[in-house]
Order: sequence, then C-alpha cells, then structure tokens
Amino acid sequence: MLNTLKKCQLCPRMCGIDRFSEVGFCGASDKVKVALVSLHQWEEPCLTEAKGAGTIFFSNCNLRCCFCQNHQISQNGYGVEVAVDRLAEIFLEQQERGATNIDLVTPTHYVPQIITALEKAKSKGLTIPIVYNSNGYENVETIEMLEGYVDIFLPDMKYFNDDTAVKYSSAPKYFDTASKAIAKMFNLVGEVKFDSNGLMKRGLIVRHLILPNHRRESLKIVEWLYKTFGDAIYISLMNQYTPMFNAVKYKELNRRLTTFEYDSVVNYALELGVKNCYIQVGKTASKEFVPNFTLDGIND
Repeated sequence: MLNTLKKCQLCPRMCGIDRFSEVGFCGASDKVKVALVSLHQWEEPCLTEAKGAGTIFFSNCNLRCCFCQNHQISQNGYGVEVAVDRLAEIFLEQQERGATNIDLVTPTHYVPQIITALEKAKSKGLTIPIVYNSNGYENVETIEMLEGYVDIFLPDMKYFNDDTAVKYSSAPKYFDTASKAIAKMFNLVGEVKFDSNGLMKRGLIVRHLILPNHRRESLKIVEWLYKTFGDAIYISLMNQYTPMFNAVKYKELNRRLTTFEYDSVVNYALELGVKNCYIQVGKTASKEFVPNFTLDGIND
C-alpha cells in the first residue's frame, strides 16, 4: 500500500513524484503529519453527541484556497510527524475518549498510511464509524481504495465554475473532478443510515460553503446535488464564511455573507424539494470557531 507513494498520483494533481525523497504540490512527504487530535463539537449534529467527533487534523493540502481558515496547517504545513503505528494508537485513543467517530480531516494525501493504520487499529478493537472529511478534489481511484474502510464520506463541493475554482483555490476542473469523486463515494456507502440515537452510521454528507458574491454558483451546486442524489444524501449549507488568510486580496471575498445571500440558497433548496439538509443559524461567521492547532493528543 505504501509503495503507491513512490509515484504519487493520489490526488488530481497527479504529481507522480517519489514522496520518500521529495514533496509534491500538497507539501506532504511519506511521513504523516498531524496538527491536532480533538473531540470536536462543531460538525453536523448526526456526527456528534455529548463528547463530539474524534477529529484528526492532518497537515498539508492539495488545494490553495485563498480564504482557508486552517491555512496554518494546510498551507504552512504546521504539525508533527506521526508514525503509522502511532496513528493507529490515536484512533483507538479517540474511541476510548468516547468519540462518536474517527473524523479524518483533509486526509487525501495520506490515504495509504491511513488505511494501514486503520487495519492495525481495527485488529485491536476499533469499531466506531470512520469519517472521510475532505475538500472534494479527489481522484476516483483513491476513493476506491477506501472501500471497506470508510463508513461516512463528508466532502466539500466548493465550486461549480472552473474559473472560480482556479482563481480562489488553484484547482482546475474542480467541479468535474469533485462530482465524479462524490458519485463514487455514494456508490461505496449508499443511502444514509442512522442508529437509534440519530447518529449517522453510514452515508454521504456534502458540504457547501456559500461565498459572498457567488450566490448563483451556490444555487447550481444545490440543484446538481439534489437532481443527482435526491434525498439519499444530506446536504450541509454553511454560512460561516469569514474573510481570512489571503481573502483580503479579493474585494469580492473581503466581507462576510449577507442574510439575503444565505437565505436565498436555503429557500432555493426548499423550492427544489430538498428534505435532508443542514443549515446554520446564529453567528457562525467568527474566528472563534477556527480550531486552535495546539498539537494536543498527538504524542500523549
């Protein structure tokens, strides 16, 4: 499994580099790097309960989002290198802490190591659901590798228009790529399933962060998701956009979302007939909701 890193083609960048001796676009080597292990209360309600989702925030990323709230780890690579055996231990420790699930945040560039760690952890009693929490810019072949390992896929669908994706995230053919990957995710896990407590056991939730001045693009994304999957998945419409990192360089992004912009997307989803949809209410557009990457839980 780890041999795939010798000619890495895990993400759509298809760098083809030997990660044992160099790094590609994402900045990751053959070593897993982690910035925070935590019990996280701010995921969708079906992914959390009293103690929260068992998040593992991985360092580095295959996108270059100008507004990334986690830029400290995604762009600057902040974190600690973790051996595969230690990663397996972290999974088990999260379960022991009472985590609802193992929430793998930005995991794409570490898929081979994660699969190896999951095999080790499951052989030692890991039973809680595995959540693959990604930016959506995925290769179908990499998603296929996760069959039997991931229970819940939690991808973003960031952009509908290619020029927007290139401008803000340096991600050519984002919609075409993400739509194929998300279809494969659905193919692997099927219709959403819940336990008796209302927690998701299996399925697909697609997140969409609505950007200021891009409301019409959001409408197209909601329409595509509903026409493609109906109510077999959940859609999560997010109003928490906060201008951070390099967003100040783009006048159209250098403000928070208006109530009209967000409500118009939610209302359009209702008009289409969407039933399975999470929405955000209250003041969610705040830096207070950005994780503090303290390196906690990594070397415990």
